[in-house]
Amino acid sequence: MSTIDLENTASSKRPVADRILLHLKTRGPQTAADLGAALGSTGENARQQLVKLATDGLVETESVVRGVGRPAQFWRLTDRGHARFPDTHAELTVSLVKSVRDVLGADALDRLIAARESDMRAAYQAELDGRTGIEARLAGLAEIRSREGYMAEWRRADDGEGWLFVENHCPICAAATACQGFCRAELAIFRAMLGPDCRVERTEHIVHGARRCAYRILPR
Repeated sequence: MSTIDLENTASSKRPVADRILLHLKTRGPQTAADLGAALGSTGENARQQLVKLATDGLVETESVVRGVGRPAQFWRLTDRGHARFPDTHAELTVSLVKSVRDVLGADALDRLIAARESDMRAAYQAELDGRTGIEARLAGLAEIRSREGYMAEWRRADDGEGWLFVENHCPICAAATACQGFCRAELAIFRAMLGPDCRVERTEHIVHGARRCAYRILPR
C-alpha cells in the first residue's frame, strides 16, 4: 500500500481502507462498530476491512474492559500503520541533524533551530495578522499546521476550561526524536502566536510515545 495523502482528508471518496486508517490516526483506538458508524457503514463491514488491514500489519486489536461483560475489542494502528503517514524526508533530516551536531557541535545545531524558529514565527505572524481573540488565532494556527502536515485541530476543553489544540501527526517526528530542540521551539512559537493572554502547556507528546501531540490552552 502507498503512503496516505494528507490532503483532502475529509473526502468520502477516499478508499475505505485509507478512511479507516485516517480515523484511527486522528481519533485513536476504535471498535469496529464505532468505525462503521463514523464511516456511514456497519460494524461488520468495518470489521472485514480491519481484518484485511491487520493481515497487512497495519492495525491490531486490544481488549478493553468497559464495565460488566466481555472486554470490548478496540482496533489501533501498529507502528507500520503509523508509518503510512509521511515523516517528511525522515532519514535525510536525521542524518543532517546528527552531522551538524557531530561536526559543528551542539551550539551550532541550537543556532540552526533558533533560525528556523525565527523564520516560522515571522511567517506564522504574517498569516495570523488581523486575527483577534484566542479562538480566531487557534483556528488560524490549526490551518497553518494542517497545511504543513500536522493534521491539527482545536476545540473547547471537555471541562469547559480553556481549549485543546491537537496535532494528530508529526511530519518531522524522526528529526524531533533525534533533537527535541525542534519541539521546544514549536511550543515557544505556539505561545508567541496565541499571545500573553493565555497559557499553553503540552499535555501529550508523540516523541514520548503518545498517539498525538496535545496542548492545553488556558486564559490567564
